[in-house]
Amino acid sequence: MYELHFAVPMSGAVLCTLNTRHNSAMVSLLLKHSEAKLIFVDYELLDIAQGALQILSKTTTNLPQLVLIRECSQGSHASNNLSPPGTLIYEDLVERGNLGFEVRRPKDEWDPISLNYTSGTTSNPKGVIYSHRGAYLNSLATVLLNEMRSMPVYLWCVPMFHCNGWCLPWAIAVQGGTNVCQRSVTAEGIFDNIFRHKVTHTAGAPTVLNMIINLPPEVRKPLPGKVEVMTGGAPPPPDVIFRMEELGFVVTHSYGLTETYGPGTICTWKPEWNNLSRDAQAKLKARQGVAHVGLEDLDVKDPQTMKSVPADAKTMGEIMFRGNTVMNGYLKDLKATQEAFKGGWFRSGDLGVKHPDGYIELKDRSKDIIISGGENISTIELEGVIFSHPAVLEAAVVGRPDEYWGETPCAFVKLKEGCTATAEEIIQFCRNRLPHFMAPRTVVFADLPKTSTGKTQKFVLREKARALGSLTKKNTSRL
Repeated sequence: MYELHFAVPMSGAVLCTLNTRHNSAMVSLLLKHSEAKLIFVDYELLDIAQGALQILSKTTTNLPQLVLIRECSQGSHASNNLSPPGTLIYEDLVERGNLGFEVRRPKDEWDPISLNYTSGTTSNPKGVIYSHRGAYLNSLATVLLNEMRSMPVYLWCVPMFHCNGWCLPWAIAVQGGTNVCQRSVTAEGIFDNIFRHKVTHTAGAPTVLNMIINLPPEVRKPLPGKVEVMTGGAPPPPDVIFRMEELGFVVTHSYGLTETYGPGTICTWKPEWNNLSRDAQAKLKARQGVAHVGLEDLDVKDPQTMKSVPADAKTMGEIMFRGNTVMNGYLKDLKATQEAFKGGWFRSGDLGVKHPDGYIELKDRSKDIIISGGENISTIELEGVIFSHPAVLEAAVVGRPDEYWGETPCAFVKLKEGCTATAEEIIQFCRNRLPHFMAPRTVVFADLPKTSTGKTQKFVLREKARALGSLTKKNTSRL
């Protein structure tokens, strides 16, 4: 995958990294939508690819050529696997390559370099088009965001199919870095690789950070040196940031979407914040921050009037982006593209506030905000409090429909192994730290459904909350 991030654009083609956790039906849908000519497949995923081509063959005879990657990094017998008839072998193609090949540079810097499909947390994935210019600028921006000096050692925990690995494949090459890749990401593997390869940088969603801090003490050992870790994909609870830094990680919080090439903002640290308490520092680090140097503009606006909200840390608006590191548009979906750029800005769909110092803070997805009895409840804020409970491993909050209140907060909680807590304890814990109307009225203990990029699938949880029915009836008096 890393090699193809260079080889495909250099050949004049467009890179389309598919999610390794998709099933055959979804892969066939994306192959058809992207009109891919070649599909490169790791030997572990061959069955899924063959299933996708079989589905595709029912509606078209113009199938993509399958290229099998048989090589296994661990030196197993995988390279001896039999190949399906008509399949090309990746290593054979590399061996036959022409060293004098002339790179096919883009005719226009706005030409597409890659097609990325969104996580599909709310619907079928959309095809996001990246340009050569945008990828170039965001790659340089990520070097600065991660404070990468020359020859960094980067541990891959972010999938390269997700926003082209947040543009880091190109960024690491800029600095002459070393890439440490893993077939599966485990907390034990992260620590092992850090010690073995003297890792200087890594990145991951808060899910990965949470996995690290909840390891047994004998594995969760202090690091041999400072490791810069960029997190994003979901707002990290302050408690997670605090515990990561106790281990020796330096956490940088970035925020963005597939449509912004991954990282679009950075919570730049101010020297004067060093004098604050650790809890206060962790809360500041959880902000989404300011636009990075490659982005033209970032703002929080009223989505109806398009006016900027006051920088009072209270007035909510929609977070919007503008610049070269924003997508060209959605492939074959003009309507969705026009809606996304209505008013001349890219509308993220995320709600946030702007602080007096100009830093933005995400409050919720517009579809996730809970309105209970006329009060707005930020699920992110409530999740952060639940997360700080010593027995809680993961938490997600959605609205439960209610005949009297409109909806009430419903928390889905996964407890740490060996820990116990009751729903009443979780509710009281929140009431001791928040206004009572913000505390969950319902707590469900369960595993949280996730996308392949570590985001909680709240649309699944909303269906479960809806199935619970109303807590109160229309004539119930206020509690």
